[in-house]
Amino acid sequence: MTTLTRTALVVVAVLVLLLALLWVFQRHLIYLPDRAPVPPAGEVVPGARDVSFTTSDGLRLAGWYVPGTRDVTVLIAGGNAGNRRDRAPLARALSEHGLAVLLMDYRGYGGNPGTPTEEGLHRDALAARELISGSRVIYFGESLGAGVVTRLALERPPDGLVLRSPFTDLAAAGQANYPFLPVRPLLRDRFPVAENVARIRAPVVVVYGTRDTIVPPRLSRAVAQAAAGHVTTVEVAGAGHNDLSMLTGPDVVAAVVRLAERNGS
Repeated sequence: MTTLTRTALVVVAVLVLLLALLWVFQRHLIYLPDRAPVPPAGEVVPGARDVSFTTSDGLRLAGWYVPGTRDVTVLIAGGNAGNRRDRAPLARALSEHGLAVLLMDYRGYGGNPGTPTEEGLHRDALAARELISGSRVIYFGESLGAGVVTRLALERPPDGLVLRSPFTDLAAAGQANYPFLPVRPLLRDRFPVAENVARIRAPVVVVYGTRDTIVPPRLSRAVAQAAAGHVTTVEVAGAGHNDLSMLTGPDVVAAVVRLAERNGS
């Protein structure tokens, strides 16, 4: 065996091992939960209370509910990192406009049991939705959460959706961040946002930052173009994916409030 052949075999073996590791541990790269328990809701958001909901596979999960003065509840599905405490500023901002808010945490996030997967997050969202079945509902999906709420909307149609920094599907976002890897064939979790939104008839608002390097703006614009119903785009100039302006900035808050008003609140 020549030196060149041995070198080639070593390279191939290393690549195979790397791909195998990515296949096994990929969800550790996708889901970045803050698993720490969170304080009582009322200590973080004035007037909020702790709530719980049980999923179809038997997990009892915790969330926060903030009552409102309008007949619209906003269900907030967060992104892939942190927990509900990180989205509390958004809940406070929406509450100041009279909107009720259900701030859910997925399995494995914020002290909740379980391990996150695409199917698991869908079960979590379905269970959370049951808590607010008596009022008009807007779904707010942040990044990965856009995948959660667009799938939820196919089973439990809302009165409107706000998709903040959505990607067309998880593979497209992954490929943008890891262009040297065969992301699409490796992924087990898909989150096909554009495919889902093409089947949703409720009004959709797509909000994205022009300097988002995690979910490139072109992906969010493609989601808006795929929408089947009435769609509005909100471009936040100069904003990156995790900038404060994309959490509680006036453009984001106003997008939700306008959609609530469109629904007659």
